[in-house]
Amino acid sequence: MNRSLLKARRLGVVVSLAAICAATSVAPSSAATATATATISAGSLSLTTSAAPTVTATLNGTDQAPTYTAALAVNDQTGSGSGWNTTITSTTFNSGTHTLATTASTITSITSACATGTCTNPTNAITYPVTIPAASTAPAAVKFFNSAVNTGQGNFTITPTVAVSIPASTFAGTYTSTLTIAVVSGP
Repeated sequence: MNRSLLKARRLGVVVSLAAICAATSVAPSSAATATATATISAGSLSLTTSAAPTVTATLNGTDQAPTYTAALAVNDQTGSGSGWNTTITSTTFNSGTHTLATTASTITSITSACATGTCTNPTNAITYPVTIPAASTAPAAVKFFNSAVNTGQGNFTITPTVAVSIPASTFAGTYTSTLTIAVVSGP
């Protein structure tokens, strides 16, 4: 047999086999779908601090307003987007029988920064200064920072700067005051 005839027959067999395979290819008899579910539980809204702020002043015949800062950890892990606000109150600065005014402490400014992970930065609508209320027993708290709805999600460091008014006529001594700081849901 001639070689070109043999090649033509082989080619014909290969083409025939390819046609048979194409004609008999099997379509899937069924398909399946699956639905994935992710359950994400709400965490908590919390505020913590390890701050122990101090103010120092040397009486010099003039009124003074030294400042301190107090870093606060505000964590909104609720996943609600409800926003939040921080509140503050205090007892009057006193040194035995001597006291500073009940309006002595004022928040003059505040900074906030994402502490860890991914955050939605808070949108704050509070204007400064904010006077921190004081009395022998801490009075009702006031808002000093807030996070609008759909902001403030994540872990933040909130740092208020507080000025303490010390009149020139203040008696020398070590004065103490207790701050009560809280975080509440909603702007």
